[in-house]
Amino acid sequence: MGVNIQWFPGHMAKAIRQFEENVHLVDIIFELVDARAPFSSMNPEVARIGVDKPHLLILTKADLADAHLTKQWIKYFDTHGYTAIAVDSKQNGANKLVTQTAQSILRPKLAAELKRGMKQRPIKAICVGVPNVGKSTLLNRLVQKRAAQVGNRPGVTKGQQWLRSSKDLELLDTPGILWPKFQNQAIANKLALTGAIKDNLYASDDIALFALAFFSKHRQTELMTRYRLTDADLELSTVDLLLKITKQIGMRDDYERASVRLIQDVRKGKLGRFTLDSMDLVDPNE
Repeated sequence: MGVNIQWFPGHMAKAIRQFEENVHLVDIIFELVDARAPFSSMNPEVARIGVDKPHLLILTKADLADAHLTKQWIKYFDTHGYTAIAVDSKQNGANKLVTQTAQSILRPKLAAELKRGMKQRPIKAICVGVPNVGKSTLLNRLVQKRAAQVGNRPGVTKGQQWLRSSKDLELLDTPGILWPKFQNQAIANKLALTGAIKDNLYASDDIALFALAFFSKHRQTELMTRYRLTDADLELSTVDLLLKITKQIGMRDDYERASVRLIQDVRKGKLGRFTLDSMDLVDPNE
């Protein structure tokens, strides 16, 4: 692999400061993580700042992830201090699932308020997540309109804004944020491959090679079908395999363009559903 990937511009540092200032205004944190890398896309700054708040972990893009691993990760999170749900943000029903889950988590608190004579009020939630995790798409479902700007690149939402979902839920939106230093380069590679890091901040062939190392091990059939590869091709080094794919898709020796195509294919689900984070990342006995 090439140069280490890191991305923490000034607006993200500002967004973290604002999150820290505003978290006391809300009842619950909605943290959106990419179901294709649910552990790697959790922001440690959110856990640090929101340590005293109920925390709903929303695994987005679940339709692109390995369904079995998604269930395993939800089970893990549910036993480690979180409530976790998986959503396909583009499907109807996500708004109902999120709202009902938040109500379930906060039911004791809201019931206690009513008992003390306080008026019934909407739940206040703050929404955080890495860039391009599908937060704007989900928020638009929650408020039933295009209130949050949607894009297919990281860094679209620049400011923080309150959105009214219903009489039961108010949401404070935040820009996509990463953290000052990734714990290891594997996390950076996963975030880059799934689109959380701007494409101009890494070498596309590095991430394509990372993707090939994963898919040639875990999704051989999909890789072979997509690029018309043979069993013998999968015995090649990842570099030679990338060169083979470059020729297979008609790009001759332009492996950089082929790398971009491969990354796009992965993100669009053209190599099938996948989850980069295996359960080996965590100790099941913890």
